[in-house]
Amino acid sequence: MELRENLMMKGAMKLARDCAGVTPEDIVVIVCDYESFVVANQVTKACLALGAITNMVIFEPTKSHGTPPPDLVGAAMEKATAAFLVTTKSMSHTPAVKSARAAGCRIITMPEVFPHMMIHGAIEADFPARAIVAGKVKKLLTEAKTARIVCQNTGTDISFVLEGRMGRAVDGIARTPGSFAAPPNIESCIAPVEDKTNGIFVINASIAGVGVLTEPVRLEIQDGIIQSITGGPDADKLREILTRSGNPNCLRIGELGIGLNPCAIPCGSLLEDEAPLGTVHIAAGNNASNFPGGQNSAPVHIDMIAKEATLFVDDVVLLKDGVFQEDALESVKDR
Repeated sequence: MELRENLMMKGAMKLARDCAGVTPEDIVVIVCDYESFVVANQVTKACLALGAITNMVIFEPTKSHGTPPPDLVGAAMEKATAAFLVTTKSMSHTPAVKSARAAGCRIITMPEVFPHMMIHGAIEADFPARAIVAGKVKKLLTEAKTARIVCQNTGTDISFVLEGRMGRAVDGIARTPGSFAAPPNIESCIAPVEDKTNGIFVINASIAGVGVLTEPVRLEIQDGIIQSITGGPDADKLREILTRSGNPNCLRIGELGIGLNPCAIPCGSLLEDEAPLGTVHIAAGNNASNFPGGQNSAPVHIDMIAKEATLFVDDVVLLKDGVFQEDALESVKDR
């Protein structure tokens, strides 16, 4: 146990010092639940070692990604200068995070970060170097009018309207007031126009809240709304997650994202599964809390990841059969 904790501490220090820039001037709150305490405890120790005033708030795990936390948690985040959300289910796309960021709190969200992820895999990435790439992809998305994902092997063919929306670079670094990071995930993403997404999207990698898939899940989407979900037991799990609340906005597509972490290894964790370089994901549910221009409010945000696909951003081929086309960014200036 002591060896594992020592190895985990190296990752915790990287998150606290390098990604969040924690200093003795910070007031830090570590938000966790009893299922994520082991990782949260290491992050707490790292922040204390850096001299920050550090407090831990523990609450019962929420039922799904995107479920708002108790009011007490949100209040604690608003009083902090940095908040690590080391939880079983993601709080990223919640009003509590939006309010805390508006108050100047740096948000480091870490749902489903398992102990081994603090030692190897996506955590080993060069975050500053990848931040440059993420910034260029963000700019490409912001300036684009449309996007399209196709995959001949799976039957994916889906189109998006991006015009008027601003991209995001979620690069693992949150060192300025109100900034947001989700280490070890590195991605760039955008909220497409909500009622303009149409086509077929076949998920063949992972789904938030379900994990790495045993077989592909096929979505049919019309005017931004998922019309059908097929594909066996994993499809049944996804359908139950998206229909549990009875809110139709849970079935609306709210995100298009591109994984940019070359060290990520899919393992059933949301942050590692959506991060691998060359993957593409869409999300159903809320985009009003954490995406510029997002209009869809919902109690969940569920990421759904595909590999081996080709992604067109306007006429730029950003992914080709699951291979990231670095040269496609040569004409894009740094953010």
